[in-house]
Amino acid sequence: MVPSTPPPPPIGGAADGLAAVVALRELADRLEDAEVERALRAGWTWTQIADALGVTRQAVHKKHLRRVAGAGIELRRRNG
Repeated sequence: MVPSTPPPPPIGGAADGLAAVVALRELADRLEDAEVERALRAGWTWTQIADALGVTRQAVHKKHLRRVAGAGIELRRRNG
């Protein structure tokens, strides 16, 4: 008897749905990166960006500081 291979999962199954979630998360991260950079270039503060994203200033700063500093974006300082 020849062993049979299982049929492929149907289109639209759980694997496709989960793959879509991963793709959307990656897209959302890239979009957030681009928009945070655009806001900083436009002179927004970390607090303004955080408020717009619905997170804390510390969270947005921690997530994006290294990348935007490496991109050469001039960052506003609190005290000068």
